[in-house]
Amino acid sequence: MNILVLNGSPRPKGSTKQMVESFREGAQSAGHTVEVVDVCQKQISGCRACEYCHTRGNGQCIQKDDMQQVYDLLRQADMLVLASPIYYHGFSGQLKCVIDRFYAAACPQKPPRLSKVAMILSSGDADMYDGAMFSFQGDFLDYLGLENRGVYTSHGGENGSKAKLEELRAFGASLK
Repeated sequence: MNILVLNGSPRPKGSTKQMVESFREGAQSAGHTVEVVDVCQKQISGCRACEYCHTRGNGQCIQKDDMQQVYDLLRQADMLVLASPIYYHGFSGQLKCVIDRFYAAACPQKPPRLSKVAMILSSGDADMYDGAMFSFQGDFLDYLGLENRGVYTSHGGENGSKAKLEELRAFGASLK
């Protein structure tokens, strides 16, 4: 299975990145291909709401930035994993820009191979996930019709813990 992880953390050694790497190790040990895109290291602008992708663009975004790489990987992905620290109850701004640009990727239909989605979230408090959960449910489960493969959260002292990293490694290894 081809798995695309969109890592929305700006911290190259932070809790979210640690969880992503543990997940990757587990998934690769099970024979899956895992591509991680650190979206904070990319030049990806927000959606302009110009409707070019839904009219003259035939599903192509008018903006030619690093999102083109994500579109290419998305077309080859069987599973998508959204990973982010929580900022004000939602995804990081950088990941939110990428999610908004899915508008073009889902026109006229979702990416052909994409069928599964999971989410990895890190926060300082256990009650901070509402915005991310709302987007996950509405955008990925309902609108795109993807199969929910789970939401993995870590908060406070769990961040970076051996137990949490092993949970993510086991999740990756369990994928079929």
